[in-house]
Amino acid sequence: MSKKQVLAGLLFGTMLVGPALAQDNMEKLSNMQKTDASFTFIDQEGDRAEALKEILQHINLPDGFEISLYAVVPDARSMSMAPQGTVLFAGTRKDKVWSIVDRDRNRVADEVKDFAPSVTFDIPNGPCFSPDGFLYIAERNRILVFPAAEFFFESPDIAVGTVVAQGELIPVEEESFNHSARVCDIGPDGMLYVSLGQPHNVQPIDKIEMYDEIGIGGIIRMNTDGSGREVYTRGVRNSVGQDFNPATGELWWTDNQVDGMGDDIPPGELNRQTEAGQHFGFPWTNSRVEIVKESDFPRPENVSFVEPQLELTAHAADLGMRFYHDSSFPDQYHGGIFWAQHGSWNRTTPVGARVMFTAIDPETGDAVGAEVFADGWLNEDTGEYRGRPMDIEFLPDGSMLVSDDFAGAIWRIAYNPAPAQ
Repeated sequence: MSKKQVLAGLLFGTMLVGPALAQDNMEKLSNMQKTDASFTFIDQEGDRAEALKEILQHINLPDGFEISLYAVVPDARSMSMAPQGTVLFAGTRKDKVWSIVDRDRNRVADEVKDFAPSVTFDIPNGPCFSPDGFLYIAERNRILVFPAAEFFFESPDIAVGTVVAQGELIPVEEESFNHSARVCDIGPDGMLYVSLGQPHNVQPIDKIEMYDEIGIGGIIRMNTDGSGREVYTRGVRNSVGQDFNPATGELWWTDNQVDGMGDDIPPGELNRQTEAGQHFGFPWTNSRVEIVKESDFPRPENVSFVEPQLELTAHAADLGMRFYHDSSFPDQYHGGIFWAQHGSWNRTTPVGARVMFTAIDPETGDAVGAEVFADGWLNEDTGEYRGRPMDIEFLPDGSMLVSDDFAGAIWRIAYNPAPAQ
């Protein structure tokens, strides 16, 4: 479905949506008919909010920065800010997408409610906006588009179109509970980029060819109407964070490493992609560590592997990432990448649960080291998590939002240096 068709449907009530999805009101919505759906509102005050604020005292930040609770948001995962800054959308690994609104612009959310409750979502982890205001939501096995979501989110019933129909993003028999949280972005070319994590630790050899063809264990791209699908990135285990460098248009993404090889191998990855079709090594290598033997898994002929830009702390679970292209943070952060480390689950000594930063060399475009920007969500004494950062987004004023699906919160980090004496 083209954007013109979607807009025509919005105006004239003729949305072209497959009737097979009537079980979640899609057919009614396509005909601009009301449903019986109602909102779920999340209380932004009370005991839960106060308990979350107690976490703030443990968070360490560079001088001049401060952290606050932006919103109470259960299971908050990948985020996308609407182009005109009126509303933030946060996906989950469950069945909710949340709309988060700060009506009085005091940098604290006034209202959190579920978006489009008349639609039945299935792991709607990945929301992303086009510059002209179309909201795309990548689910486990479907991609939907919501025209003008920024201005129609106030209603439980909302115009919706199907970019990729249910069961057509991946084969139905490949649907999994594991590594099914998709992320999406609109690239500089106007195409929709979607990650497809592969569900295994190492995929069976008899699935390698099929996965490669579909793009499972990679990143695919397509036109925003779902046509022209192709595999853009190969050799990925499970990426749940991607962004385009606004200075170069290159795609960067994080990748999660194999489990069960030990506490310190293989390291995580931050990758830079400079052209379509590049292969990043998995399952043969993961951050230069051999995962499978070529004698057991024949390596593709005439394929060279792209090495990661950075090798990261093993099993820290590097997830959502964003380039910083605002101006409120100090110059040293401009043009660099912030990303969230969700925290380890299979390591003897837990690591992660922090926000990381890397600068970008303006001459080469390469990543320059990695440093901890914010931590304290992991209690080093007990090994318990106070929270688990998942994604990064920015408010119109340039301050940072950090989603946390463990604490059920979105945190705000702002630069507010003390006045000179």
